[in-house]
Amino acid sequence: MAKNVVKVNNLYKDYQTAAGAITVLKQVDFNMEAGEFVAIMGPSGSGKSTFMNILGCLDKPTSGEYTLDGHEVAALDSNTLAKIRNQTIGFVFQGFNLLSRVSLQDNVALPLVYSGINKTERQARAKILLEKVGLGQYIHSLPNQISGGQQQRVAIARALVNNPRLILADEPTGNLDSVTSEEIMVLFSELNADGISIILVTHESDIAAHASRQIRFLDGRIVQDVSSKDQIDSSKEIKETKETKEAH
Repeated sequence: MAKNVVKVNNLYKDYQTAAGAITVLKQVDFNMEAGEFVAIMGPSGSGKSTFMNILGCLDKPTSGEYTLDGHEVAALDSNTLAKIRNQTIGFVFQGFNLLSRVSLQDNVALPLVYSGINKTERQARAKILLEKVGLGQYIHSLPNQISGGQQQRVAIARALVNNPRLILADEPTGNLDSVTSEEIMVLFSELNADGISIILVTHESDIAAHASRQIRFLDGRIVQDVSSKDQIDSSKEIKETKETKEAH
């Protein structure tokens, strides 16, 4: 297994429009070692969602290199890429994306259908993962019979069912209240402690603080790459300086 689960070098992404080419990502360099927990931040239009789509092999860069778990993505044919993506990456989205008419167990087991796993094993794996995320008693329930926070736990269990090395989570707490968001982030931290690499997009600094490292995009470039500890210490120093000035 590769030491760097993600390696990006001099990445550019252009989109063609009626007004000409628009460059969304510019000269992006990014390495992520196995076991890291990275939060990606930045304003709307900064390029972070495009970057996540490229990392998830849902989009291709215009130029530059992307290596996923030791595989140079551009060199892979579509079948090989689909197989590596299915085995390496688990996706968690803001909108849960659960199938409303099937049980939680069948929702979690779904990715295993594409992996050719037999039904007995699919059901067994799904049950274990629902228990892992605290929903073992709801395996036969439908998504509309549980809360939003519980639905996100189901989505996380589904992302884990192929034993991925990397989870890509796009605004996973965006539809949740603050208490439920904190519970979901604790779950992500526990998964990271188990050795799973996580890249998470968020607008919220308190959510990003759960990651060990924070990346900030602006105008298609990475403008900041710091540890969360350094970010917290910096924010604390700014706050204390402001309070001292106000006191005088």
